[in-house]
Amino acid sequence: MSDSVDQHLDASGLQCPMPLLKTKLCLNGMSPGQCLRVVATDPGSARDIPAFLALSSHQLEHQEEGDGHWVFVIRCGPASTGGQG
Repeated sequence: MSDSVDQHLDASGLQCPMPLLKTKLCLNGMSPGQCLRVVATDPGSARDIPAFLALSSHQLEHQEEGDGHWVFVIRCGPASTGGQG
């Protein structure tokens, strides 16, 4: 299973809300089209990360769970330009 990813984030051992916050920070520093692989051990990540992505321009490409680890592969979307005017 070799994913073509540009960055890896190991959020293992971090408790909510840190896996989500670190995921957001990584995505903010990435270019559109790049992929981020996140590994988390906090069960809340299985809900929080997909919920955030559903409201963002980023795409959840893959999600899996096993042995108390949740793995997400996220494609970075374009930066949001709304809200200023």
